[in-house]
Amino acid sequence: MRKMKRILALAMALIMVLSLLSFASCGSGSDEDETTTASSGGSSDDSGSSSDDSGSSDTSLAGTYDITIWAAEEAQELTQSQVDAFNESNEYGITINATIEAVSEADAGTNMITDVEAGADLYCFAQDQFNRLVEAGALAKLGTAASSFVTENNSVDAVAAVTTGSEIYAYPMTADNGYFMYYDKSVIPEEDVDSLEALIADCEAAGKYFAMETNTSAWYLAAFFFATGCVSEWTTDDDGSFISINDTFNSDAGLIAAKGIQKLVTSSASLSSSAAEFESGAAVCITGIWNYSTISEQLGDNMGVADLPSFEVDGTSYHLGSYSGYKLIGVKPQTDAVRQAVLHQLAQYLTSYECQMERFEALSWGPSNVEAQESEEVQANPGLAALLEQNEYATPQGQIHGSWWDIAKVIADDIKAAETEDDLKQALQNYEDKIASLFTMSDETANAFTVIGTVNGDSWATDLAMTADGDIWTTDEAYDLVEGDEFKVRKGLSWDEAYPADNYVVETAGTYYIQLDASTGEVSLIAAE
Repeated sequence: MRKMKRILALAMALIMVLSLLSFASCGSGSDEDETTTASSGGSSDDSGSSSDDSGSSDTSLAGTYDITIWAAEEAQELTQSQVDAFNESNEYGITINATIEAVSEADAGTNMITDVEAGADLYCFAQDQFNRLVEAGALAKLGTAASSFVTENNSVDAVAAVTTGSEIYAYPMTADNGYFMYYDKSVIPEEDVDSLEALIADCEAAGKYFAMETNTSAWYLAAFFFATGCVSEWTTDDDGSFISINDTFNSDAGLIAAKGIQKLVTSSASLSSSAAEFESGAAVCITGIWNYSTISEQLGDNMGVADLPSFEVDGTSYHLGSYSGYKLIGVKPQTDAVRQAVLHQLAQYLTSYECQMERFEALSWGPSNVEAQESEEVQANPGLAALLEQNEYATPQGQIHGSWWDIAKVIADDIKAAETEDDLKQALQNYEDKIASLFTMSDETANAFTVIGTVNGDSWATDLAMTADGDIWTTDEAYDLVEGDEFKVRKGLSWDEAYPADNYVVETAGTYYIQLDASTGEVSLIAAE
């Protein structure tokens, strides 16, 4: 309840901000929105609010602002230098005193929705968290000028990643959250890199692994379905709520994809992992640019990179597809119109061509900015070049219901167990039935918390019921947990809201109830008496 009050308060504050900005824009007779328009000029206190003893009505963003930024640990130093450069170069007289905290893009969303009010003013987050942040009121909607900045400078798919309904809520920062193929050139002949069947045969003959997270991640599994022309497209309204889906996995094309999946998952070489597994005996690994440095160190001159291969069914070849995804920068709604405008100015600077190129040069992060993507430096990076080549076959990762990831990844297990074509068809039918159930879920189920993980010997396949007492949710029974067991508490059988940000890891074996304080997101173990 306290979290809901905070969200409502921020929503009301955002309405006030937009009202102030609209008034200021009309008064100035300009087309500027919240990215350039402020209230009265003058000095600025630590909160970023402005005052002017002369009573001047001139508009100005000038002043000193204390803000908090969440950025990945490896990007902290660079982010600080970019903020310093913004202070020196901006034409508005803005000075930012930034406290930059190390929060990964994967954790930022959960941390924000746990307590929006206490969250960072500006934060970097992964695209798959976008919808729940919109629904939680944790992202300030962009106005006309800011939206134009996004659409004019970034790829079409990157713009789609920050859009729900007809509104834009964030700034694209990278376009490198996709995957391609690394391979060991001492094992894989160059002429085999385009054929899934040949690659599997090479791995089997050498006693090596083909590492692709087919059984543990729908993100990778979808590559086979996209190869045959299947789609899974979710529709959201302007508030970020899912209202429909167009999914064709259960189809003739989906059956072809299932046969392709079966070739890999039934091979002795199959390893369901997307980590850099070459030191563990892999000869092929499907992963992303984030593992480039690690794999380069592991393989040295034997490292090969390429787009994904094709598989063949009934004499027809199908090039594996993939997801293309993005890292984004979000602005938290502010109660002060001037401060809000300043944050949007900084967000635009941090996602500009210059800053995206600096991230590429320092961290090998792939830019979403079109000009940066076309630069000689980016094109010359082998990993990014392979990713950009694979992007020709990629499906932009739009807004996806949090429950879909668990529903889709089970397909590979069912396919591995299938003995007949009818079994494959049944696997696809089971998937379709589970998708349909998301739109008939009761409000009680959608708002209930459950536990999922390696609890009771289960492996992230079964949700365990919890009962609420106010904000406190507790499992209906105590479970025998061993040291190293991992789990999360999630809402509505979905990953849109799940705690803690990283998996909870059991330190001491025992029999425990699992408890969540929904007002704070704190997860704890209660020893059974």
